[in-house]
This record gives sequence, structure tokens and C-alpha cells, in this order.
Amino acid sequence: MRIIRAKRLATLAAIFTILFAVSSPSKASDVAAVDAKSAAPQQYHLRMHHLHTGEDIDVVYRIGDTYIPAALDRLNHFLRDHRTQDVSSYDPKEFDTLHALMASLGRPNGVIDIVCGYRTPWSNNFLRTRSAATGVAEHSQHMLAKAIDIRVPGVTTTALRDAALALHAGGVGFYPVSQFVHVDVGPVRTWQFGR
Repeated sequence: MRIIRAKRLATLAAIFTILFAVSSPSKASDVAAVDAKSAAPQQYHLRMHHLHTGEDIDVVYRIGDTYIPAALDRLNHFLRDHRTQDVSSYDPKEFDTLHALMASLGRPNGVIDIVCGYRTPWSNNFLRTRSAATGVAEHSQHMLAKAIDIRVPGVTTTALRDAALALHAGGVGFYPVSQFVHVDVGPVRTWQFGR
């Protein structure tokens, strides 16, 4: 019990130190931030660019085992359905999967291009009915806020797919014609759409 409490206190102290260091540019806070980073739990960081909205996000969403609610809110808004502007609450494991994927690619500070994030049922149906062969699932994990379609500049779609498959973290869809990879935290499975 004491070990768990000490671990939580250390995580909270690290979060407050980092937040203080960001808001106060003095030399003392710079030193405190460096000291805190050397003893602090791991920071989980994501940088993304949304191809439809043109928006960018650069956020630490988790420190150690603690998710940061305000950061999750920012990510949920960033990944909203760009057709309807509806926001959902993403499964934080999806962000962990993206973080692990970028680390496995050797690009922990790289940018992820977002092709599609959350989709409302209306938006999902709209995409499904645009043509006979869209590759959009009727019961898509996008509607559950558990899936994101991505590209990583400078990484081939094949290499991105292979890295995602190696994680065994959920579903991985390969779309070679549209040049993106679907990554979700639903059941582990794989598919390819198009040649």
C-alpha cells in the first residue's frame, strides 16, 4: 500500500513540476524540471496533424500510469468527426498504441498524419454508401472511438502496417491504394482493402 501511494505521489509531483516548468520560465523552474525529468515516470507524448481540419496537436497525455484528463479532452476534440463536429471519448489504449507504434518506428517525436478519427454512425453510413466498394465496415471501431486511420510522413505504408502488426494490440487494416493504415484497439485481426 505504501509503495503504491509513494508511486502515485511521485507521479503527481512530476506532473505538477512539469506544468509549473511550462508556465514559469525562470532558471529555478528550469533546474527543477530537469531534476524532475531525471526522476520522473515516463512521459507519453503524441504529435499529430489532421489532414481534413489542418489542425495540429502536440501533447503529453500520460505520465507513468496516470492519464492526464485535460490532455485526453484535447485529443478527443482533435479526433472529432470532422463532418459533424461531434466529439467522443477515445479509449486511451488507442493513444498508447500510437505511442508504441512511433517508438517502434524509431520516431518517438515524429508526426502522425490523421486520415480519420472518430466517426458518428451517420458519418460512417455516409462513407459506406458513397460507392459499392468503400472498405468502410458497417460496425466500425471508429464509431466506438477505438480506431484511427493514419500515415507517418517518411514511412512507407507497408512498413507502417508491419510495425502495427508487430504490436499485436488490436485490428490493423492495410489500405495500399489510399495509402493509410487503420489501427484500432478492438479484437486482434488484420485485413487488406484494395491492391
